[in-house]
Amino acid sequence: MLTLHPMKEIRIVVEGEHLKLVTNLLDRVGATGYTIINNVSGKGHHGFHEGHLLFDDTSSQVIVFTVVPEERIEPILAGLGPLFHKHSGAMFVSDVAVTRRDHFVGQ
Repeated sequence: MLTLHPMKEIRIVVEGEHLKLVTNLLDRVGATGYTIINNVSGKGHHGFHEGHLLFDDTSSQVIVFTVVPEERIEPILAGLGPLFHKHSGAMFVSDVAVTRRDHFVGQ
């Protein structure tokens, strides 16, 4: 029988030029992995964003998904705060449950 373990799912939407900052932060706080979706289109606070590439992958928006234990949320918020004060982007945090807890807590 499988057991469910509570975790937090984070979805971070940023301009492609800031992707490396986000992935470096997730690596530093101990996220064991993440998924990146490139060329995101949508409308938000700063208007409509096209998903197609204009020049390269830094000119469009990306979404980064990860699942972490709750105690890793605050360091991620602290690391993204300066970015979101100067640039467009958003972070969404949801409650999720995983069956393979060891895949998300790291060493």
